[in-house]
Amino acid sequence: MAAPATAPPPPSNLRRIVAASLVGTTVEWYDFFLYGSAAALVFNKLFFPGSDPLVGTLLSFLTYAVGFAARPIGALVFGHYGDRLGRKKLLVLSLLMMGGATFAIGLLPTHATIGSAAPVLLTVLRLVQGFALGGEWGGAVLLVSEHGDARRRGFWASWPQTGAPAGQLLATAVLSALTALLSESAFESWGWRIPFLLSGVLVILGLWIRLSVDESPVFKAALAQAEQRKAAAAPAERMPLVAVLRHHWRDVLIAMGARMAENISYYVITAFILVYATTSAELSKQTALNAVLVASAVHFAVIPLWGALSDRVGRRPVYLVGAIGVALWMFPFFALIDSRSFGSLLLAVTVGLVFHGAMYAPQAAFFAEMFATRMRYSGASIGAQFSSVAAGAPAPLIATALLADFGSSTPISLYVIAASLLTVLAIVCAKETRNRDLTEIEPDSGRAPADATTLPADARSV
Repeated sequence: MAAPATAPPPPSNLRRIVAASLVGTTVEWYDFFLYGSAAALVFNKLFFPGSDPLVGTLLSFLTYAVGFAARPIGALVFGHYGDRLGRKKLLVLSLLMMGGATFAIGLLPTHATIGSAAPVLLTVLRLVQGFALGGEWGGAVLLVSEHGDARRRGFWASWPQTGAPAGQLLATAVLSALTALLSESAFESWGWRIPFLLSGVLVILGLWIRLSVDESPVFKAALAQAEQRKAAAAPAERMPLVAVLRHHWRDVLIAMGARMAENISYYVITAFILVYATTSAELSKQTALNAVLVASAVHFAVIPLWGALSDRVGRRPVYLVGAIGVALWMFPFFALIDSRSFGSLLLAVTVGLVFHGAMYAPQAAFFAEMFATRMRYSGASIGAQFSSVAAGAPAPLIATALLADFGSSTPISLYVIAASLLTVLAIVCAKETRNRDLTEIEPDSGRAPADATTLPADARSV
């Protein structure tokens, strides 16, 4: 028996669902990006003192990268239980874990107080952050994707994606205000703790909104069908992870490849830029933070526009514009920063993030449309988060090391261009998923949409 089709929710209900996903992802990304900005600005002094400034920054970014290493584990655990228990429960848990870890960082003693235990505790809390974020993304975008209709799925599913620039915007705004209001000594002494402690307030707000929404109707229909199969003594369904790796391995590889340019370019543009602008370009921290702040606002605005365009022309063409655009922009990007003016720096970061948005906006709907309902959380999360270990995690670290070794931005530009070529290859190998009915790629439906990837009969299972 095929899963019953679900009618699109009323606009007011859909907007509430989008708001719940957006607020949650904003809080989660605020927490995650706050760490990245602090790693570039102060953690090298507070937790890794006595090192050469650039070496201290490398060590600081190393703890930053540890959070990415935990994201695939979070993707596996949250994906498994999200496909078994539902999207909403796991999203609440991820928000609590992320917020608790970030709040704890704000209370953490520094190296001057407890010695080497300080960076160890910092690393542990960063692992918790990464674990929580590994489960957050998949659940947030699926909750919206599975509530909306296929015609505007790219637009609505892109809104949780705006949580990334919104979180970046919020984290950068708070840090920018503090660095402007406080002296450098005051900021390094106690001011840096304030944005981490503010996370507690944001988590309460996020939980209040997130607890008010309903579970995905597509998931509830699939769960009901699974219960019918169980009652009819049908063969037990496979674990979501096993089903994904057996029947969707190609889609997982495509998702991982698609993430390479998107992930690497983002962290070079928003995290490494704070190092490059303040060292090689000799600009102030405030100038660099202000440029990222304004550019993040533009990034937030263009993501839904790219998402809407993907509903009209397809996920693949929009994604390719972003991947190729980022590759072509890298050399002008660093050349503009080297001019050492705020206007040039702002233009460099803004255009880079506009191209990034062309990849990031359709990604939510694109990845969700690749997988069947009862393996969708696992499949989308694994594809998105496993690539982060090779992409976003080492990006600031590699960029900083290349700058230290070569004293030039050219190797960094080539690094991003190589990642873009991998992403272009992945998208070229992918099939267009626009307009796929998520309720049709289910067990016993007997067919898949005309533009969908044809799966083996036992793969289209809940």
